Amino acid sequence: MSGLSVTFEAIRASFGPLCVGIDPSRDSLHSWGLPDTPDGALEMSLGVIDAASGRVGIVKPQVGYFERFGAEGFRALESVFSAARTAGLQIIADVKRGDIGSTMEGYAEAWLGDGPLGSDAMTVSPYQGFGALEPAFVAAEARGSVAFVLCATSNIDAATVQAARHGDRTLPAEIALLARERSNNDYTVGLVVGATRSLAESGLTEENLVESLILSPGFGAQGAALGDLTSIFGRASSWVIPSVSRSVLRGGPDGVATAIESHLAELGR
Repeated sequence: MSGLSVTFEAIRASFGPLCVGIDPSRDSLHSWGLPDTPDGALEMSLGVIDAASGRVGIVKPQVGYFERFGAEGFRALESVFSAARTAGLQIIADVKRGDIGSTMEGYAEAWLGDGPLGSDAMTVSPYQGFGALEPAFVAAEARGSVAFVLCATSNIDAATVQAARHGDRTLPAEIALLARERSNNDYTVGLVVGATRSLAESGLTEENLVESLILSPGFGAQGAALGDLTSIFGRASSWVIPSVSRSVLRGGPDGVATAIESHLAELGR
């Protein structure tokens, strides 16, 4: 399996870097006229995949919207992953897992392994230590996938923790440095950096991010404009995967393709 670290350059050349989120929340399902059930979540997801296929190269299912349904939700998610693979789309599993030892090995095997939930990238949290994520880094290397480490998120409460400093560096800058060193320029260890705050407000510089693959939520409905990607990330913008979800879903099943094309136009595609 060739994961996102291997395929990103080809995807960017063919489709651009846009990632489409698959977020079957209760509100989104209701707006689509679908029940808030595993079947409803699956129907919405398949509609997004159908619209995304041939327009973008990457989708990002938010796993929390599936696991709230228990076993049936995970069965729906397995079907979503299967459909995305059949459509030729790369999958970022937005799971934000982070633990130590054999537990982290289990998460890495689940989301970056050969099973039904194996994906091309996963999001991970470094709160228990950057080194604790090593099983995910090893799995990403073995499969050409990406472990995207939470670095600077743009939720309101983030600064409570992320404003901390490690010596002369901010916590986000320290995580960015560790990710670059561990990835060794092969993209297997990436970063999650929100787009609704400036890099300076997040304690980062362009230099912190250059040559690191960056998953960036916050575009579209959350307020950041895709047309401002370069002004937000500067020299690091070539490595940014901007993600949109609510702005794609809110038009209902008949508006997904048009919304994706509109976002691609913002990126000059």
